[in-house]
Amino acid sequence: MRIVTPFPPRGALVAGIALASLWATGAWAVNINFVSGAVGRDIEVLRELVKPWQEKTGNTVTVVPMPSSTTDQFAQYRLWLAAGNADVDVYQTDVIWAPQLSDGFLDLTQAAAGVIDQHVPSIVESQTVDGKLVAMPLFTDAPALYYRKDLLEKHGEKVPTTWEELKATAQKVQDAERAEGKADLWGYVWQGNAYEGLTCNALEWIKSTGGGQIVEPDGTISVNNPEAVKALEMAASWVGTISPPGVLSYTEEESRGVWQTGNAVFMRNWPYAYALGNGADSPVKDKFDVAPLPSGGAGSAATLGGWNLAVSKFSPNPDVATELVLFLTSAETQKQRALLAGQLPTIQALYDDPEIAAANSLIPRWKEVFMNAVARPSAPTKVKYNEVSSKFWSAAHETLSGTTPAADSLEVLELDLDELGSGGW
Repeated sequence: MRIVTPFPPRGALVAGIALASLWATGAWAVNINFVSGAVGRDIEVLRELVKPWQEKTGNTVTVVPMPSSTTDQFAQYRLWLAAGNADVDVYQTDVIWAPQLSDGFLDLTQAAAGVIDQHVPSIVESQTVDGKLVAMPLFTDAPALYYRKDLLEKHGEKVPTTWEELKATAQKVQDAERAEGKADLWGYVWQGNAYEGLTCNALEWIKSTGGGQIVEPDGTISVNNPEAVKALEMAASWVGTISPPGVLSYTEEESRGVWQTGNAVFMRNWPYAYALGNGADSPVKDKFDVAPLPSGGAGSAATLGGWNLAVSKFSPNPDVATELVLFLTSAETQKQRALLAGQLPTIQALYDDPEIAAANSLIPRWKEVFMNAVARPSAPTKVKYNEVSSKFWSAAHETLSGTTPAADSLEVLELDLDELGSGGW
């Protein structure tokens, strides 16, 4: 099978940028191919952050953008690693991918020995497979409820703490604003496309309602229960009322687009949207704030997210690639990332950094949220997680779109997961 890559072969890259003319630390400089997702300003920020390393070492970094969909990214990564692709040196990886892609990555345990203890232990644990540190934590994530504080104040409403309150408040403000001529305003936008982002949203609804975590840490399949049914029915009732029908095709960027143009009262999204929403050209600048996601009766639940850096075991320059990874995940560079993009550090001490707090008050406030975030069931389901998640988001999407009742969707899902895990996860 021929693997198609979005960049030319390594030899062409080397020739194209004349790396032979570079000399650093007594050795010919090399180019490191770095693949990363492209959400918000991620690529722009990454290119800015690697500049000091390039200047210091003489090496160069070619950043290859991936699709914004994590599902598409994962599929491409798996193809490259299965083919032993030597064109990629460093992969930016989702927090849930370690068990599935670990065979293609170097063990960074020894390289990170002096710094790994600085990072949040649960994140380090998520990137450790069979005692092998397969990726270094880069930044972490936990979603929030974004709300238009100006609109809530205008209509005499408080920040909702339950999903019932959110629906009622969203409907009230939406109706009142439309009556004043804002026909494009919606109450609540989120990520309803059939992809990994829907797994995150639906897990939060179900967990906050007391319906468990799809597959529990001990491997028990728990998703088919009355609380989970109630949670999906609740979310389905939003579509076409407080959420646009098109929400069923939204990923993070589509929902942010609606929100940032001023056309939503509430939004569920990750921390990256906070800095963008307060950008100089943003119509909602200084008009919004964030709060924990609402509870369905069993407390707020926010999916643990985040991104990490792994070195391909097929890289022809593993030492240089590892050096780049350690630079980008260092305290100094994570601080710069927090200042530039508002992304949450994985190094605990940075949450007490006064410069970060002054630049982005969200970061110190969000430490407690992500420290208590709910994990997707990637650990118990191991290499089968991607199939588990796909089946889950498909079942949820069928219910949200009105194709299949929630009880039927979850009953079939339970049977599918039983079969998938019949031989053990």
